Order: sequence, then C-alpha cells, then structure tokens
Amino acid sequence: MTGAAHLANALGRIAQSNPAIWISRCPDDAVAAEAGRADGPLAGALVAVKDNIDVMGMPTTAGCPAFAYTPDHSAPAVDRLRAAGGVLVGKTNLDQFATGLVGTRSPYGALESVLAPGIISGGSSSGSAVAVAAGLVDIALGTDTAGSGRVPAALNGIVGLKPTRGLVSRDGVVPACRSLDCVSVFARTCADAALALACMCDSDSRPGAVTSAVLAAPRVGVPAPGQLEWFGDIEAAALFDAAVARLRALGSSIVEVDLTPFLAAGRLLYEGPWIAERTAAIGEFVSAHPDDVHPVVREVVLAGANRTAVDAYRGAYRLEEFAEQAAGGWARMDVLALPTTAIAPTVEEALANPHGIHAQLGTYTTFVNLMDLCALSIPAGVRATSGAPFGLQLAAPAFSDVMLTGLGTRFEATAPQATVAVAVVGAHLSGQPLNHQLTRRGARLVAATHTAPTYRLHHLAGTVPPKPGLVRTNDGDGVAIEVEVWELTTAAFGAFTAEVPAPLGIGSVTLADGTVVKGFICEPAGLADARDISEFGGWRAYRADASASEARRGTSSTAETGQTGQ
Repeated sequence: MTGAAHLANALGRIAQSNPAIWISRCPDDAVAAEAGRADGPLAGALVAVKDNIDVMGMPTTAGCPAFAYTPDHSAPAVDRLRAAGGVLVGKTNLDQFATGLVGTRSPYGALESVLAPGIISGGSSSGSAVAVAAGLVDIALGTDTAGSGRVPAALNGIVGLKPTRGLVSRDGVVPACRSLDCVSVFARTCADAALALACMCDSDSRPGAVTSAVLAAPRVGVPAPGQLEWFGDIEAAALFDAAVARLRALGSSIVEVDLTPFLAAGRLLYEGPWIAERTAAIGEFVSAHPDDVHPVVREVVLAGANRTAVDAYRGAYRLEEFAEQAAGGWARMDVLALPTTAIAPTVEEALANPHGIHAQLGTYTTFVNLMDLCALSIPAGVRATSGAPFGLQLAAPAFSDVMLTGLGTRFEATAPQATVAVAVVGAHLSGQPLNHQLTRRGARLVAATHTAPTYRLHHLAGTVPPKPGLVRTNDGDGVAIEVEVWELTTAAFGAFTAEVPAPLGIGSVTLADGTVVKGFICEPAGLADARDISEFGGWRAYRADASASEARRGTSSTAETGQTGQ
C-alpha cells in the first residue's frame, strides 16, 4: 500500500473524486512531503479522518460549518497513526454531529455506495467509508456509537472494525454519546484494519487484557429461527445464510442463541435515556443555532431534553437485566454472527422516511456498545438486484478484537470473487486510450454487444482524451449503441469508478437482450456544445469516420501544396 507511484495515482484520483467525500483536504505537496518522511508499520499508507476527529491546524466541523473550530493539537488516534507512518490526506464528510446511519444528513452533500450508485453510503462515517471503498486511501478513521463504523462499511463492501470501547482514546473526538463513542477503522482487509488498530491502541485509555488468541474452531452464535427481521430484503437473508455456511466450513461450530435481549438492549440507545447524552453533548449549540443544524439531527438531539435522572437509572437497570439474560448465550458462544444491516435503501427512501430507515439500519448494531462488545463488519456478498453489498457482522466480548480480525481474515480467504459487469462505450473500449484502466485491474471482456435502442450518443466537447456521453432518451428516437461489457471484481470496480471524471458517471445501462448492467452515463449538463453522433451507432464508427475525414483533408492539402506530408 506504499510507494511513489501509489501516492501519485491516489492523488490524481482524489483530485477527480466526488467533492462530497471531503470536508477539507491537505495540500498535495504537504501529503507528498509527509509520505517522503513516513516510517513505521504503516509507512506510506494513505489515511483519511472523519471530520469529528481533531487534526491540528485543520478545522473540525462535525458536519456543521457554524460549529467549526481549529484545534491546536490532534486526537491521539490521529497522532498514533501518523507516528506509525500513516500519511494524512484529508478530513471526510459525515452525518452531521455523527447523528445518523444514512450518509444523507450533511450540508456538504449526500453520498452513495461506491458499488451501487443510488444506494445510500451509510453513515455517519460516510466519507471515510467511501474514500476507502473508492481506493482513494488505504485506511480511514470513523466513529461508531450506534453502528456508524459498521453500516457504511457493509454498504460499500469494505471492512469496518469497531474496537472495544475505550481501547482507542476518544480525546479529540466531538462527542455524540460520550460514554459509548468509539474511534473505528475502515480498511479493505481485516489485516489492514487490525494493523491500524494495533498502532492506535492506548493502554492508559482503558486498561485491559486484549487477547491475542485466534480460535481455530470458534463457537459462532446465530439467532434462533424467526428472530431475524429482513424488512423484505430476501436477498440479504440468503446472503446471511451463505455467510454462516462459510463460517461452518472454516470449522466453526454453529449454535443457536436467543437474540431477544440483544435487540431489547439496542432499542435503549434511541428509545431510552441514552438519547439524553446526545443532548448533553451538543444540545446547547443546537438550541442556539437551530437553523444551522440539519432538521432531522436537530429533532434527534433535542428529543433528549425531557429525559430525567429517574429515566437514566431505570434505563441502566434495564440494560443490566438484558446483559444478564444474554450471559446464557455467551456461555455457549465465542462470537455472535449477524447481518450488519438487513437493508440497503436508496437515497430517496432514506430521505422520505428518515427515522424508519435509520431504525431498520441499526437493528443489529445499536446494542454492541451498550453491551460492551467489540464488532467487525466484513463483506459477505452482493445483492443481485441492486448491486448493493452485504456485510456480515461478528461481535464478541470486550478485548476480543484480535480474535475477531483473525476470524475475519480467515473468512475473507473463503470469499468467492464477487464481480461487477460494466458496459463501456468510448475511450475504455478495446484498443482505445483508457482501456488500460480496465486491463491493469484484471478486468475480463465478456461481451461485445449493443444497448437497447433507447439511447443517444454524444461527443463531449473539450474532453482529453476524446470521450462520448451516453444518454437514455424517452422520446422514442433512441438507437442501439455499440458497447463492450467487462467484468471486474468488486474491489477493482470501486477503484475504477474513482477515476471517472464529471460529467460522466456510473449508472445502470440496459443491453440489447434486456440485461441491466453498470455502465457509463452522462449528466445532462455535460451535453452543452456536445455533438450528437448517434447516427454512427457507436464511438469506434464515429472515430473511424473522423479519422478518414482528417486523412482526406490531409491528402487534399498535400496534393495542393505538393508536399509529402512527412
């Protein structure tokens, strides 16, 4: 994950990345200088930091410009990563004040899943997850109180590690729910996440014995039949069953446990008195600046104002009861396996039903910190219909972090190579100047075909190298356009999409046989001054005609001047 070429490639892609990923960026020359000095176990690894974590000299906004301040020192977690050789690239977008699991509650813009455009990125650590999934950085820091480091990992097909509470110092972190907040890690592999955690661990923050045991045959608990709610996502249910089968194939013994006390504990986070801790953290600012705060965030934060000390004690007693009820399950298992999140909603669905979608997203994540567990979300397949990734969550008692990442690493090794089919229409076709962006990532050409006859093709003005823009039309005047379909692994697809510059983007393209695949589309704004070249039926035919015309003009000029053209 290191080297000058890696750095130059990453900085180039970051420059072209979605601006909504970033709230502030380190200057490229400063990044290069830090990379040149980097030494240690993470030497040269590119790092992004969620913008509710302090970095000296850079504004901390927590997703709210009116809240911004510039700290005079960095959070210990950041200092430790940089001391280990991590190279800071910038600070990332988030659901405002880390209040949300959706990735849509930010004045800096909503983010979508890298692997499934239109699907939410998940939050609150949206920018950090997307930066890793898109291949812009190697490691990113998030925070995780209710699932903010695991849900976006699941929805972007990467690893999200929520350490044991207090294992990493929370100093320099804008609190959401101070007693539960954790600094979390995003990476593309469990090994990278484990290495980053090892570099950040602070034995003075919460003394405890982190077990280094990696169990060869862990006892993995799964919910008793009928206890998982899938909210209509049949594909997710099948992917979970497949993930459990992979765990069994690794030698794990699968035991059924009662999920009831875990779910009941999780509901306390937003329905019980812990919501008052968010009010304690930022309620005074929200009350003084109501128009500067996202309306859903404002509603959530201020909802805790009417909680009483009696409510707090009763909630604590209830949590103790649920922990005692869960103890029987822990006596029979080492790890609890669950879906990270059962659903993968669209941005529109999340905006239309903010509280309902949020509750569904956090169903299997909110209890983890309340019950003092560590947890890991790892990729476990892709939904065929939407292309949205599915994440498997593994949870275990405090200080079992090494055991979890060890099991996660073994699980990764059994993964079938999930792939994504991508239709290319112009400069990425075979023999064209950008085809190397596919081939160097191991992409495989699987079909040369055409789109359905519902598209128009345009030569975009001012693009280098020249590029076309494919646009669906509903006016009945579409034509079939030549395309190639290439197959990439999901990881390679994420890195590939990061290189796509505006006004182009990746969306869904319907092929001649009715199949829908990912493919290049063009924003309407990009068609200004563009030439409609649909009559040629494809980019190659258009370019061949243009080359022939140029050759004819050259021949004519030579004949007129008597020159050889050499």
